Amino acid sequence: MPMIEVTNLTKRYRDRVAIDRLNFTVEKGEILGFLGPNGAGKSTTMKILTGFLPPTEGQAKIDGFDVFEQPLEVKKRIGYLPETPPLYPEMKVRGYLHFVGRLKALGGAKLKDEIDRVTKATGTHAELDRLIGTLSKGYQHRVGLAQAMLGSPPLMILDEPTEGLDPKQRAEVLELIRSLAGKQTIVLSTHILSEVEAIAQKVLIINSGKIVAYDSLKSIAGSGGLLARFAELTSA
Repeated sequence: MPMIEVTNLTKRYRDRVAIDRLNFTVEKGEILGFLGPNGAGKSTTMKILTGFLPPTEGQAKIDGFDVFEQPLEVKKRIGYLPETPPLYPEMKVRGYLHFVGRLKALGGAKLKDEIDRVTKATGTHAELDRLIGTLSKGYQHRVGLAQAMLGSPPLMILDEPTEGLDPKQRAEVLELIRSLAGKQTIVLSTHILSEVEAIAQKVLIINSGKIVAYDSLKSIAGSGGLLARFAELTSA
């Protein structure tokens, strides 16, 4: 059973079609690079997969569960980092992660261990007792990644996970994501194509709400590289 199964997924806003009959699957343990120019429909697709938006038509399943018929089962299986992390600036990092962990039904020693694990993995352990609002944008994004990792969900959907990070931090986060391959399924959306080339196994490119390429990274990039192929596929 695939981790993600999307069938004829469509979202319309009156006369505007945001995504148009998308069909794709993502196998368990894969890292998928999800690409497209601004306005192509990437965020709409991710919001539907995570249950934030209903589709106009079609179906999306996560680990066999329908996103809108079985939303609680789906949400149990997803860690989501939107482009703007869902943070509370007046909370301390530790309190925020404890709050998110409780929402994920974690508690006691297990929650304490999970907070320790994800903050060490994201380089935020030393910031546990700081107010989120006093952190730099890069560190706030790391806290957002930490909350998505809590509980080791089978599926991680990451929208611009290296936003605001310096080159060293960016490399560390990419290495962390790469280390999850085979253990968790990752959907990585980014405008930095070199990040996809560094860690993705498959690539899905959409343009104007339609899939224009979906294959292995090697097959799509070809001999000219991913940037040239992306420009060619999204020029229309």
